[in-house]
Amino acid sequence: MRTIDITHRLRGPAVATIAALTLAGWAVPAHALPRAAPIPLAQAAPDVAEAGAFDLVRPSKSPVKLRSDPRKLSVTYTYEGNERTLEDFLTRTKTNGFVVLDGQKIVDERYVEANRNTRFQSWSMAKSFTSTAIGIALHERRIRSIDDPVTRYLPELRGSGYDGVSIRNLLRMSSGIAWDERSDIPKVQMAANRGQPVGKMAARQVRGWEPGSRFEYTSMNSFVLAEIVSRATGTPYHKYVEKKIWQPAGMESTARIDKDSAGDSLGYCCYHATDRDFARFGLLYLRDGKAAGRQVVPRSWVKKSTTPSASFNTGYGLHWWLGDGDQGDFMAAGFGGQYIYVSPRHGVVVVKSTVSTSANDQREALTAFRAVAAEVARTR
Repeated sequence: MRTIDITHRLRGPAVATIAALTLAGWAVPAHALPRAAPIPLAQAAPDVAEAGAFDLVRPSKSPVKLRSDPRKLSVTYTYEGNERTLEDFLTRTKTNGFVVLDGQKIVDERYVEANRNTRFQSWSMAKSFTSTAIGIALHERRIRSIDDPVTRYLPELRGSGYDGVSIRNLLRMSSGIAWDERSDIPKVQMAANRGQPVGKMAARQVRGWEPGSRFEYTSMNSFVLAEIVSRATGTPYHKYVEKKIWQPAGMESTARIDKDSAGDSLGYCCYHATDRDFARFGLLYLRDGKAAGRQVVPRSWVKKSTTPSASFNTGYGLHWWLGDGDQGDFMAAGFGGQYIYVSPRHGVVVVKSTVSTSANDQREALTAFRAVAAEVARTR
């Protein structure tokens, strides 16, 4: 079956316009930010594919097998006092791809104007992949410690707002640089569309507040982390992801990661992959970093990155969003309603993809996904 790259709908100037004008972002869990606080934008990024500005990430020769085993799921949930259904949620949020795993069984899979071979744009779900690459590089001792300053690996950031800031504070979105995701990321995207290297923009960032003192969702942090991966390992980011994550995790299809004019991967926004491979990434974390019996991601890193990283925001780990309460669930999330949700309690992974740029409510998404996971467990 022919592979579709669904981002053909969002090309060049159209994406720049969206980035500049679409300021309605996605809501975060209630415990992560005060309900009245500004909601961070899970950013739009330039679709630079027209200029061929992307790298391919090759799949595994022995993909993790996902077996189709459809099951009737009757999913209802209560949100803000109203009873809602999964069908309504998927329609209302303009879902184009939806996959539910019970272990390696695909119990629900559906597509609208897409198919199982469609490559969806990850948007900020990419941040969780970048966190994984950091964790592997740390385990390999390519990175000495996440308490190292970023300038140990990127000396060109000396004198910038990142000077002296720890890798840990980038991972937990507490870098201290003066940044407003709603207004700054569209500027970065438009500048990148004009051919300006994002690395040079990172070097122009200034200090706005004390690092490690509060949460501020900042996509530039994730770009810097991807650069650290490349510099610390001596391997281009996309090749490191291919060798250390994509292939050993048993991905089935070729993916692409967009890059800027300097050839640096946009590790904060721009993976293009199938929903089944996004689900395999969730399965990797569901199984504590193991795939096909091999420890791909250190188990200690899986735990560290999916537990609260700071007292000032218990709803965020190290580039993973965390569910509230005691369920231990977590998810990668991106602009417009892209999700990889993992429920260790129920052994379930949920992936949701859309090409919509409209606002979505992450609180409701979490509620819906929890209801799906509970229904999968009930009908097992």
